[in-house]
Amino acid sequence: MTTKKSNGLQDGTDVKLQEGTASKFVDAGKNRKRTAVWVDNKQLEYELELKKLQRELMKLQLHVKKTGGRMLLLFEGRDAAGKGGTIKRFTAHLNPRSARVVALGKPNDTEVTQWYFQRYVVHLPAAGEMVFFDRSWYNRAMVEPVMGFCTDEQNKRFLKDVPLFEEMLIKDGIRLFKFYFSVSREVQKERFEARQTDVLKQYKLSPVDNLAQEYWDQYTIRKFQMLNESNRTLAPWTIIRSDNKKAARLNCMKYVLSQMEYIDQLPAAELAWDEQVVISGIDELHHMEENLMTAGGELPG
Repeated sequence: MTTKKSNGLQDGTDVKLQEGTASKFVDAGKNRKRTAVWVDNKQLEYELELKKLQRELMKLQLHVKKTGGRMLLLFEGRDAAGKGGTIKRFTAHLNPRSARVVALGKPNDTEVTQWYFQRYVVHLPAAGEMVFFDRSWYNRAMVEPVMGFCTDEQNKRFLKDVPLFEEMLIKDGIRLFKFYFSVSREVQKERFEARQTDVLKQYKLSPVDNLAQEYWDQYTIRKFQMLNESNRTLAPWTIIRSDNKKAARLNCMKYVLSQMEYIDQLPAAELAWDEQVVISGIDELHHMEENLMTAGGELPG
């Protein structure tokens, strides 16, 4: 039986069940205070899988805390690619005392005069910490040059320096993950339109949203340059196809968990990722080399 109530608000906002509701009440019995609501089986499967992986992340955090490990996860990609939503699912049940999210805004007048990496260094993980960067120093590889926020010389210098910088971090013991969330042009446009009409998503609106579509090809070229210069054996990129947000979240989690070792870890088969969703940086580079001059806007974002 389904509820007779409207599935939307008077202002037209679509109302969805809060994530986790379906899995929480899947075994709930009939009750006069409850109203039956139909839920897509795929949504239920997603919620159950998400909870399982979030429990694994809690195990991993305890291991990192106990061993004094340092984990740094960078989330990059075009606007509306799903970076923030994935980070939110990663950290949903982690202890915030040792799991930090860093999302820096525009540099202030003092920071503009500093060494470029300086304002990021202060946020690097200490012993026992997991740090998630919602955009990182790679702003200088894509957003800044496309939008004219840095000079060509600054961009070129960054691309030469960043492999050396990351090599220092890794050799000092930081476990570094670099994710690039790849969204198609059509899906990005749909997500921008949803932000315009859904009041609950309007906080995501950015002055550069409209330009993201206009400068699509420029971002593609900058992405290729970034991967070509900074995809190294020591600090490789991992591409996450994110047109399907839920698949992107789950597979990103599986990738991280599968690359770590911790007590009571799930069998490898349960942490195996979808190779259509998780792509190595080198494979993405090869794909772009073959199609950059011919595919145009058809290339994955």
